Parts: sequence; structure tokens; C-alpha cells
Amino acid sequence: MQRRHVQTILAKKAETPTAANNLRKRLIQLMDFAITLDWRGDNPARATKPFRVGGDGFHTWDEDELAQFFKVHKPRTLAHTAVTLMLYTGAARVDAVKLGPKNVRNDKIEYRRQKTQRSGGVLVSVPIHPDLAEVLDRLPTNRPFLATQEGTMRSAGGLGNLMQRWTEDAKLPQCSAHGLRKACARRLAEAGATAHEIGAVTGHKTLALVQRYTEAAGREGMADSAIEKLIARPNGERNLANLPKRFVNSDTNPNQGKEN
Repeated sequence: MQRRHVQTILAKKAETPTAANNLRKRLIQLMDFAITLDWRGDNPARATKPFRVGGDGFHTWDEDELAQFFKVHKPRTLAHTAVTLMLYTGAARVDAVKLGPKNVRNDKIEYRRQKTQRSGGVLVSVPIHPDLAEVLDRLPTNRPFLATQEGTMRSAGGLGNLMQRWTEDAKLPQCSAHGLRKACARRLAEAGATAHEIGAVTGHKTLALVQRYTEAAGREGMADSAIEKLIARPNGERNLANLPKRFVNSDTNPNQGKEN
């Protein structure tokens, strides 16, 4: 395989740049492994450039979209349960399908993120929100929350396919399971949670990732809160509008404004 062959393969996924970049990573790993086996002496996949991913990544659900989804998918349906579970835990699909009664301890849902397993797995311990508790209380206690009809664990890919169908039924094609994870972070930010607090819920290891997830937080409301804090500060009487005249005049006469 030559570089142009790799480019041809990746070009077929040009309309989905994130998927194309993921495929590129897999090809690089595969070619590196082939080199270790002495099957080839170069890695043409490394010679290609990743696709530029525009926008903000996965769409973050807003409150109107959540209301629309729940209007179509009523309580006691798998769709309602799945979205409620991911919205109030911030769990990714791959983790959400594994969650069940065994993960409930002391009124919290606890699990280790699969994405961080290589480093021991980040332990996530999230108190169960009353809205989520109401949903979970109706479920069987001997199977995963999002189990198949046979009671077995559902695959992450299977849940993804269902989510696509559910969102299309609700006329929300822009929404996805991953967008619920971002919506959870957005809600926490709008409620005043700190970056560290949000990271403890979502299981992010760095604050930079938390910031990416909370960019959709209501900036207007947060700006109001910020100004309220500024007004309430102890030295609030001293501001740019009422600075002592000595500072205003100091540029014109350096000898003025000195206290005796």
C-alpha cells in the first residue's frame, strides 16, 4: 500500500472528518505493527495529513431539544430511560450500556470509564438525581439499566443506532448520545459548578476538556452572575468611574498626588 492508496481510502470519508481521522489513526497503528513484523519498511499512513474538523464537534443538546425528545418518548420507554441516564450521569455510550444496579452504592452511581482503562480507569461517583432515581426505580434489579429484551448487556454500537432512530423520530437529527454528555456538563456549568466539580461528574482528566464541553453554557446568565459578584466585592466603591483625582492628574503633573 502506498501513500496515494491511503489518501484514496480516507477521501471516501471526507464528509465525516472525525471518522476519517479515526480511521487514519487505526491505519497508522496497523502499519506500525506491520513494520515490527518486518512486513514493510515504511508507514504510508503517517505521511498523510489529518482532516480539519470544523465547528464545535458533537452538538450539545439544549433545553428545548430535551423537552421535545421527552415529549415524543414517554416515561417507561427505553428511549426515555437511556436519555435520562446519560443526561444525569454524563456517561458515554460505551459506559452507559454497562451501568446497572451493581453500580449503585450509597445513592450514587459509581463506575470506571472505559476510555481511561489503560491508566487504571477514572473512578466516577455521581449522586443519583431525583429525576433519574424515579426512572431507575421502575427497572428490574437483575440486569443492566439499558439491557436488551433478553436481559443481556446492550452493545454501545446498538445503543448508538437506536439513538439515531429515536432522535429522528423526535425530529432532532442533530442530536446524539455524545451530545447528552456535553449537555450534562452544560447544565452543571449553568448551575454554577466549578470546572473541577464538572470534571468529577464527567470523568475528564484535564480541565481543558471540561472547558470544551461547557462552551455551550448559557453565557448571558453567567455574565449576569459575574457582574453581580463584581458589584458585591468588598471594595466595590472603588471602580474605574470614581478613582481618586490624584490618579487622573498624575500624568500631567508627576509632583501632584503624593501623600504627605
